[in-house]
Amino acid sequence: MKAKHARYETRGPVPQDVISAVEFELPPPASGQATVEVLASPINPSDVLTLTGEYGILPPLPTIGGNEGVGRVTAAADDVSGLAVGTLVLLPISCGSWSTHLNLPAKALVPLPPGADPVQLSMLTINPPTAWLMLSEFVDLQPGDWVIQNAANSAVGGYLVQIAAMRGLNTLNVVRREDAIAAVKASGAEHVLVDGDDLPKRVRTIVGEAPVRLAIDCVGGLSTENLARCLSEGGTVVNYGAMSGERCMISPRYFVFRDITLKGFWLSQWFKRTPAAQRMAVFADIAKQVAQGKLRARVQAEYGIDQIKEAIAAAAAGEREGKIVITPTRNS
Repeated sequence: MKAKHARYETRGPVPQDVISAVEFELPPPASGQATVEVLASPINPSDVLTLTGEYGILPPLPTIGGNEGVGRVTAAADDVSGLAVGTLVLLPISCGSWSTHLNLPAKALVPLPPGADPVQLSMLTINPPTAWLMLSEFVDLQPGDWVIQNAANSAVGGYLVQIAAMRGLNTLNVVRREDAIAAVKASGAEHVLVDGDDLPKRVRTIVGEAPVRLAIDCVGGLSTENLARCLSEGGTVVNYGAMSGERCMISPRYFVFRDITLKGFWLSQWFKRTPAAQRMAVFADIAKQVAQGKLRARVQAEYGIDQIKEAIAAAAAGEREGKIVITPTRNS
């Protein structure tokens, strides 16, 4: 059958210029495979950085874009059992999900709750577990504790607000511009602050003497130090990105005199060191929350596969109010 995918053979500074939708011939599923119609696949910041060549790990070229998504099984090889046609499935990571159809190993497909929104489920693999794990892996937080994060208007930031609320945690949510406040509050955040040199003072007016032991940083630059200055003695800053394009900057005095710790988090490393059963338990928990509508991400726009250039340009734009999602078979 004729299918389409978003393919690129080079990388460059303008990400939408290097990728395009092309037809390819999809054969019947081979032994152990199932054919999946891709229903939705998001464009993450890491996807854009991969196109420009700035991400930490780059796939060999040529390659197909897209790292996560959701699809529906349309066919399966004769030796595949327990995966009925019509089953909604989570696609394996880094499978080239910006495609209308894929042949994938059946054992790599995770069945999802029927009837759930595939667009919301398509974002399940990367951002929600990133938020989920950063709230779990570094500091032993208890209900009532405070957490501060910047880039609160990002996809991870929105999930973090919702997950923290489920766990009874209080969040302080930092953004870089005034016009981002409303969107963060719409995600359920009570306290939203614009970054600045006086951030610690404003934080203390909210929390009083309560300790703030965990800070989540996706911006880098001096914003990292602004978060560190808000922490109680012995607190931890976890960095998972550099939206400012700058390295994390923290004065040594915070490490030496305040015992502040700076750590990094990359979901790929967690995948490598975590047993499969534990990974599946995390995904099952998150999928349940998404399917029940308790965990959602803002979506700015959906694009068909033939609109891949416009979609990448929109995802690379600096001031969005939600995720850009590829719904491959959507009419252009």
